[in-house]
Amino acid sequence: MNESNPASVSVSPPPYSVENYRLDDSVGYLIKRVRMVFSAAVDREMAEYDISYDQWGIVLTIAKGRGETAAELSREMCCDTGSMTRMIDRLEAKGMVKRTRSEDDRRIVRLALTESGQALADRLPEVMVRVLNRHLAGFSPEEVDLLKNLLKRILANAGAENHPIA
Repeated sequence: MNESNPASVSVSPPPYSVENYRLDDSVGYLIKRVRMVFSAAVDREMAEYDISYDQWGIVLTIAKGRGETAAELSREMCCDTGSMTRMIDRLEAKGMVKRTRSEDDRRIVRLALTESGQALADRLPEVMVRVLNRHLAGFSPEEVDLLKNLLKRILANAGAENHPIA
């Protein structure tokens, strides 16, 4: 096989056809179910902090420097700006996030974590590790690596390799 000639690269047949598609065995459905179960587990763990799965993503994204405006957060987290603004409003009301108008361009409102927001961001990895380890119990390190690589390939196929999601 000649790797430099795309025509000579073997292509696998598509994994799904109308004949073999079953919702409960669909990769998309399974990924969504895993996300829902994972989200519910994080919500339970975060209840004592009065923050939801979606809100912790915003806090962590700001803490990691991957979104300092509502528009950047919306793009980063694949969320519409209206929903993002409402979630930021709630985080601001909880004292986790503060808004500051840019001095260079008054149309831009920058977001930053408050002291309590940063303290929460520092605790989030501990919660996430607990939830991840519970859901990945029984997986070998090699299986976890394989799962991550397969999910990254799906993201790459979707054109999302340069669009990380918190």
